Amino acid sequence: MAVTAQQVKQLRDITGAGMLDCKKALEQNDGDIEAAVTYLREKGIAKAAKKADRIAAEGLCNFVIEGNVAVLYELNSETDFVAKNEKFLALIDKVGETIFNSGASNTEEALQASVDGKTIEILLSEATATIGEKMTLRRVTRIVKEDAQIFGAYKHMGGRIASVAILNGGDEVVAKDIAMHVAAQKPQYLDQSQISADTIAKEREILVHQAMEENSHDPKPKPQNILEKMVEGRLNKQLKEICLVNQPFVKNPDETVEQYVKNAKAAVVTFVRLEVGEGIEKREVDFAKEVMEQVKA
Repeated sequence: MAVTAQQVKQLRDITGAGMLDCKKALEQNDGDIEAAVTYLREKGIAKAAKKADRIAAEGLCNFVIEGNVAVLYELNSETDFVAKNEKFLALIDKVGETIFNSGASNTEEALQASVDGKTIEILLSEATATIGEKMTLRRVTRIVKEDAQIFGAYKHMGGRIASVAILNGGDEVVAKDIAMHVAAQKPQYLDQSQISADTIAKEREILVHQAMEENSHDPKPKPQNILEKMVEGRLNKQLKEICLVNQPFVKNPDETVEQYVKNAKAAVVTFVRLEVGEGIEKREVDFAKEVMEQVKA
């Protein structure tokens, strides 16, 4: 039977699948919408597997906090547009609730967590089929505080960045301020005691080579003892820039984070920061070419 444009649109609205896929599904099922939905789901799982080589570098980060437990996670899609889709937003909430209730503390455990008889891994595979983009649960972190400690949490741009901090002392306002600072300033460590000796040695070596290169082009080369002082000065500056307690506080750059929390009779215990797509090498997509390839398929 002939398939109408209205039927294709109806099936597309239900499943989120592409127009060509919807048209084919209707043709294969004599225009039966319900049967076409089933057909797309069945074919969609296979289609999801074919999307495995795509790069899901967009999406959102989120957190679930209840009592003394916080779970932070990153759910990725291929485009920022899909990350604003109602289906994606519902999915990210369901995934977070499932992870939290399961007790999972990392991505591998979280993917096997179940809700309504399905693992998160299967939910994401089905979502990939219906939404039309690869869905990936990339990072999961669970942190636990003591009864007397305080959580501070902050999301930027709806979840492009999410951060949670734990404080001893202070109050919820101070804790949220620290989480906001972490989101904005991207510290890598709490303090310098967390930086390994190997990392420091490597950075020092790089700075030594840089100083020697600069000195070789200087009309008045500096003596070795001055070079060594320059290197140590630059190294200390770099280390302070990546340590939370040493950074200028984002709301008042005249004081460090350490000074801010000390004045509030508090201390930062730990923090976690997630940013969408962090560390993923994004691939440029030729959408015109991709559309033509789909038409030929």
